[in-house]
Amino acid sequence: MNKSIEGAFFKYVRSFLTVYLPRNKCYSTNTIKAYRDTINLLRLFLWERKKIPFTDITFEMINHDLVYKFLEWLQSSRNCSISTRNQRLAALKSFLHYCAIEEPSLAAIYMDVQDITALRDTKKGVSYMSQNALKSILTQPNVKNKFDLRNRFFMIVMYDTGGRIQEILDLKLRDISLDLDIPCIYLTGKGNKVRAVPLMEKTVLHLKEYLKVFHPTYLESADDYLFYTVFKGKRGAMSPDNVSAFIKKYAERARISCSEVPKRVHAHLFRHSRAMHLYQSGIPLSYIKDFLGHENSTTTSIYASADTTMIRNALEKAAKLDGNSTTEIPVWEDNEDMILKLCGLK
Repeated sequence: MNKSIEGAFFKYVRSFLTVYLPRNKCYSTNTIKAYRDTINLLRLFLWERKKIPFTDITFEMINHDLVYKFLEWLQSSRNCSISTRNQRLAALKSFLHYCAIEEPSLAAIYMDVQDITALRDTKKGVSYMSQNALKSILTQPNVKNKFDLRNRFFMIVMYDTGGRIQEILDLKLRDISLDLDIPCIYLTGKGNKVRAVPLMEKTVLHLKEYLKVFHPTYLESADDYLFYTVFKGKRGAMSPDNVSAFIKKYAERARISCSEVPKRVHAHLFRHSRAMHLYQSGIPLSYIKDFLGHENSTTTSIYASADTTMIRNALEKAAKLDGNSTTEIPVWEDNEDMILKLCGLK
């Protein structure tokens, strides 16, 4: 190993997270956090399995075998999904690629790890809530209680806008426009890209009700967070953990009377549910892509895999007979194009 890079692991981690990602790549705080979490997990892995403290980590330790064991550890000890495992691998590759650019003698390490391929995620479709499950959860909060009113409105906004949880938590009063012909909320997504999301009439009514209680003078305090918590007399942005806690509570209650409520309900499930419901109602994927703030249509295409309800409805429509006919003649007979669509192959 080149003496010039002995003990340089710490230096490159620091410059990668504090200079390269925020200034050169202009990545958002949340994206940088994902890279930081990956390196922290690698640090934790080395300590748990090899008792190596962070200050003693060197590039000589990093190779194909170590990274592979790290990925296996993520799944076995941390119960990470295949998708999360693949994201951690991609983050490590990006870090090592940066190191190889800064110090060419590290290129061999990068190339060694680069050979590790991502696992194929065989998870079928995308998880989402049915309309019944969603309604059941939204009826759980007791709106006579101030905080239940807030929590219900938070869930309504998550669903109606299809926003990511952080996009909703980052909302400030200045991001609300109710005086337009079509009231909307401005969400700031990945890459600090802003998109305007129109609000449904019922959501506007819920919003006005919420503002009366939590922001009675909202026109005078545009920089205040739309959703906030009070700690030691000071207002601050609500945390994701707070949101996760009340969603879990309402979902558990709703599941007692509605078996359609999934076993695990989380904030992102509201976004998936909104997108899937739009798709099921016939909204083109290109519109859903813009609505969700996706960079490309590949990400949005996960909603295009027809679920059992859509297939059943398609089959029922296809099997309708002529009024005077007594023989069922499926309209997909000898129609290869329709058969492929019904099977989800087109």
